[in-house]
Amino acid sequence: MLSAVAVSKSEGEAAGETPVRRRILEAAFSAFMEAGYTETSTLEIAKRARVSKRELYALVGNKQEMLAACIRERAERMQAPAELPEPRDRQTLERALVAFGTQLLSETTNPTVIAVFRLAIAEAVRAPEVARTLDSFGRQTGRAALTSIMDKAKAHGLLNGSPPEMAEQFAGLLWGDLMISLLLRTADSPDPEEITRRARSAATAFLQAFIGAGQSG
Repeated sequence: MLSAVAVSKSEGEAAGETPVRRRILEAAFSAFMEAGYTETSTLEIAKRARVSKRELYALVGNKQEMLAACIRERAERMQAPAELPEPRDRQTLERALVAFGTQLLSETTNPTVIAVFRLAIAEAVRAPEVARTLDSFGRQTGRAALTSIMDKAKAHGLLNGSPPEMAEQFAGLLWGDLMISLLLRTADSPDPEEITRRARSAATAFLQAFIGAGQSG
């Protein structure tokens, strides 16, 4: 399970990625998960990928760039869904929040992504660049997409607060203590039904707090 890189082979090829580059990223991710980022050498990655170090550097780059590529691929799927409705009233805002929350939870609670978070924590002292990369390409991507929804809702007169702060409020309602439980292995990744339930519950609580239970839009 942990040897799988952040996205599937077909997704990588759809983005113009070559099979050799894909193999390098799979090898890098597998090595990072098994030995840790700091202890993994580029030579070990090259051996696993069955390429020369020259090919490795030419196709992907150094070790940090390999990690960034693995994280970036997953982060790109944390964008707001393309078919999100314009949040012009309470109903469309609720649909947008549920759709975004469902996608965010589905992607972020994937065991591979949780493994990356654990790696960042384990390497926090020896390799702080792991956490910085994860924050830059992972957490900030989702945060920006959610803030954009709040911006649009505010532009239509639905919300009055600070979009970044409201985004944080919704994220808090969406996650609760789920991430901590996943990191500690005290909970399993939620199934699609549970993910949808959490997204709907978070959207309902958010709208009641910021719009009011009786307002129709």
